[in-house]
Order: sequence, then structure tokens, then C-alpha cells
Amino acid sequence: MKMRTLAGLSLAACWCVACGGGEPGSDREWAGSVTDSAGIAVVSNPAAGLWSADDRWTITEELRIGTSGGDANYQFGQISGIAPLPDGRVAVMDQQAQQLRIFSPEGEHLKTVGGPGSGPGEFAPGAGPILVGLGDTLYVPDITNRRVNRFTPDGEPLGSFALDLSSGIPMAWQDDGSGRIVTQLRPLDLPGQPATDSMDVFVLRGAGGVITDTLLAVPSGRTFSFASGGPRFRFFSPEPVWALAGESGLLFGVNDVYSLTLYGADGTPRRVIRMPFERLPVTESDQAMMTEAMVRLWKEFGIEGPQLEGLRQSVGFAESYPAYASVRGGPAGSIWVQHLQVPGDLSPEERDSFNPQLGFGGSGWDVFDPEGRFLGQVDMPERFQPLRFEGDRVYGIWRDELEVQYVLVLRLRLGDQELVG
Repeated sequence: MKMRTLAGLSLAACWCVACGGGEPGSDREWAGSVTDSAGIAVVSNPAAGLWSADDRWTITEELRIGTSGGDANYQFGQISGIAPLPDGRVAVMDQQAQQLRIFSPEGEHLKTVGGPGSGPGEFAPGAGPILVGLGDTLYVPDITNRRVNRFTPDGEPLGSFALDLSSGIPMAWQDDGSGRIVTQLRPLDLPGQPATDSMDVFVLRGAGGVITDTLLAVPSGRTFSFASGGPRFRFFSPEPVWALAGESGLLFGVNDVYSLTLYGADGTPRRVIRMPFERLPVTESDQAMMTEAMVRLWKEFGIEGPQLEGLRQSVGFAESYPAYASVRGGPAGSIWVQHLQVPGDLSPEERDSFNPQLGFGGSGWDVFDPEGRFLGQVDMPERFQPLRFEGDRVYGIWRDELEVQYVLVLRLRLGDQELVG
């Protein structure tokens, strides 16, 4: 874990240069305010960030893994997880191929682990993401097989532990690089029973996957639910959005408003971060495009006839778009909030091939310092979805014009300087 610690210390030292508010390299004072609400700091940001043109962070591409043809070891169908290892190697989970692959720091394929099935070390469709636990043990959730597979950093199987779905369906998983693994669990209303006001819980897992603590409980989102014995979709409904943050914290928000709460390791709210935003309506043309995109997706799964029409009728929409798409904990305690990609802003070609499974995240990210002050915006490459930050590097999935997926590693920079020497 030494590399990660040194990177974090180096990045922390960069705040004196990269942040504004009278610090060197900035000609802008922060125009926001901090108020106290029952011992919780409420940080209200202006629309303008602290960064000047000279001290804003930029990104450069460091590594790309993948190909659109040729060696199958470098072809990805649906990447569901990426995990950087302490020695620079990269583990990648491809849920379509149902394989875990390990690559060298230079992107050379070293090993393929697992394959389709339910036997030891095998994966069902939909397995992922990859989580890094204590001792750099790799965890790969496999909800269809109702278990979590465990591997050494070299890909050697270490067995698995069972997933008890009676306590809730895992909606999302995250780790923070220190061995802490958190799962968001959602109880689903059962077919034929009335909907209830369910609660999502965020649980901490210890050794062997045992749930050791409940960090937070919040009302469940309603983008997907059961009603009258069938599924119901209500796109752009308010949803819980969260991320692990530095010093064992957890960021949480409901994305109908631009507000995030930072909770400490003891579950106590420490800080609320707010930003102004423009509430955009979901237009009728956007609704029609989304419905047709869902119909295309269902047809690809072989759904036709009355069943397809029933699903079409199950699609509904919120009146307005969310304030943001996702949130991540970044370098040196920074907070990254992803802009929404409004479907109506897509080109005609992009609208025709739009895939709701890939989410609605845009390329722009708002960046806040550890105190919650808005620094400015960083633009990621088009068609790139970050999955995790590690030191000054960003690991994620990039898609080319033909929707072929690649592993992309980006490096954060301060002007012409490296953030980590």
C-alpha cells in the first residue's frame, strides 16, 4: 500500500497551488458562504469556481487497453469493473465474456481467470464490479450465482462467500483502497403485493464479506419498482447517489437537488455542499426517444408481442432532469460531481444508437476541495466513464464510435506539472 500513501501525501501538498482563495497561483477569491446548522457546516457555492486559467487541473491519457479486432484477450464486451493493483497491474472484469483479466502496467495481457458457469471461480452474466479489500484481495460480486468470488492479486481463487438477497438487492458496491467495502442494498416490492416505502441501507463489510455495520438508511429511489405484479420504470426520478470519500467518510445526496452531505466514519453528518443549478424539463421528444431506446433494448433480449407492449406501457418519466449524474471521491479529499447528459442534446446519430444501460453521465465534472468549495470544471474525454480514482490517476471505460469498449487510464495534471512527482 506504500505507493498509494505516497501519492496521497503528494497530492495533498498540491492544494496550496491548485486551490484558490488567496493561495499562490489564483487571482480569485471564493464568493460562497459557510453557515452552521446544528453543528453541521453548510457550504453554499457560487456558480464561478476558484480555479484560474493557470491553476485548473487537466488530464492526459496514460494507458489504453483494448482492440476492436484481433487478439480476444484485448477485446471487451461489457466492462463491469477495473481495479488498479499496487504494483501497477490492472485487473478488468468483462461481464459479457464472464472473465477476469489481469494486465501489466504497460497494458500487456498476463492472465485470464474464470469463465462462464457456476463452479468455483466461474462467473454468471452480470458479474462485477471488482473491489479491493484488505491485503489487496480482489472481490467480484456475482448476483446471479448469489455469491462474491475472492481472488489473490495474482488471480488465484480464494473461494467465495454467499450473498443473502433476503436483506436486499445490491444496487452498488464501492471500496476506498484501504480495505473498506460498502454495499447499497435495496428491498424490492414483491410482485402481487402493494408497494411500500422501502429504505436503502448502506452496509460495511468485514473479512469474509460479513456485514459489520449499517452506515446509513435512506428512502429508496423509484426509477424501477413493481406495481400490480409487473415492473414499472420512471426515468429521471430522484435517486440516492453516493461515494466513499477520504478519511472513512461517505458522500450522499438525492439528485433532484444539487446538495451533497459528507458523513464521517461514525455516521454523523459533517458538511453539506450546495451548488446552484438550472432545473431542465424532460420534454415530450426526450420521452419518445427514451421509450424507443428501451424498446430496442428489450427487442435485443428477444422480447416481442404483448409482453413488449406491456413493457412499453410501463415506462414513465419525472417532470424534470436530475441535478447531477454521479459523484466520486477524488485525489487528496477532492469531490467530483458528474454533469448529466441530457438525451435531447444528443446528435441525431447519437439518439439513434442511444443505450440507456450506459447511463446518463456527461463529460463535464464539477470539482470541489475537501472543504466543499467549488474549484471549477474538468472535462473528461467524450464517451468516457470514470470508475475510480487512485492517486493522480483516473481509471474508466472509453467507448469508440462503434461502441467498442476500452480500459482508459488518465493522469491528472496541474498545468504542465505532474501532480505526483
